[in-house]
Amino acid sequence: MKKLVTPIGEETANNLRVRDMVLISGYIYCGRDAVLPRICDLIHSGEICKTDIHLQGSVIFHTAVSPAGIGPTSSNKVEIEASFETLSSAGVKLHLGKGQIRTDTIRMLNEKNAVYAVIPPVTALLGENILEQRLVAFPELGMEAFYELKVKEYPAIIAAAKNESIY
Repeated sequence: MKKLVTPIGEETANNLRVRDMVLISGYIYCGRDAVLPRICDLIHSGEICKTDIHLQGSVIFHTAVSPAGIGPTSSNKVEIEASFETLSSAGVKLHLGKGQIRTDTIRMLNEKNAVYAVIPPVTALLGENILEQRLVAFPELGMEAFYELKVKEYPAIIAAAKNESIY
């Protein structure tokens, strides 16, 4: 079991391999299909630097944040998977969700020294690992807004790294 603490450095990201089991601690962002295209627009326009969003070494969990809890959504949704390259270029080191992603996305992750990890859909259990929760951007999207969580030992399995996939 590898323990990761955010922000994730280049060397740490470079040492992650498919099937590594990891425990993620620190601050992570939460976003899914409604908000990730907006974050990418902020990156492309250069407006990201005017926000409280700091992507270098970050983790983005593909989820909404609701009173019922959080759990991964399918990372291969068009809006989500299309965000991987922009977000990785902006410094995201770990994309966290569920499901198989495309081969070209896996190759791109390798080029950007980023990885994709899957998390078991255990919504009830993950709540115990959340230490803090903060709305960061796009409050009008409700539970699909962009959130930051402080987590302790979030369990995940690296699913795509170094041009390999568990799928």
